Amino acid sequence: MDYRKAYGGTPVGNQSRCDTCLHARIIQGYAESERIVLCGLAEPALRVPFKVAECSSYEDKRLPCYWQMQQIAWDLRSKRPGHTAGFIVVSATDEEKKQEDEEEQEIPAATTAGK
Repeated sequence: MDYRKAYGGTPVGNQSRCDTCLHARIIQGYAESERIVLCGLAEPALRVPFKVAECSSYEDKRLPCYWQMQQIAWDLRSKRPGHTAGFIVVSATDEEKKQEDEEEQEIPAATTAGK
């Protein structure tokens, strides 16, 4: 038999993206039919009558925001003065300078042969 992969077919699972979205306001009753989902990103709030598989404005409310990540981050200190602990931050300009220096040091053989 020849099996072929179907792209964009029926998704596995039936959980809505709205269940974990930061912008969703969900009102759930006792039965599955007693459920109201409002998207707070639209103004006025938009009622979503179906389970959402994909959303371009989805933000996961389970992940910490930037401010929360700053609060839980460790403050790394070096024992020696003048040394930094943790990751070294290299800007793009530093990398460009290194590449330019390397290019200046390389002299093509064709230019020196004619002199």
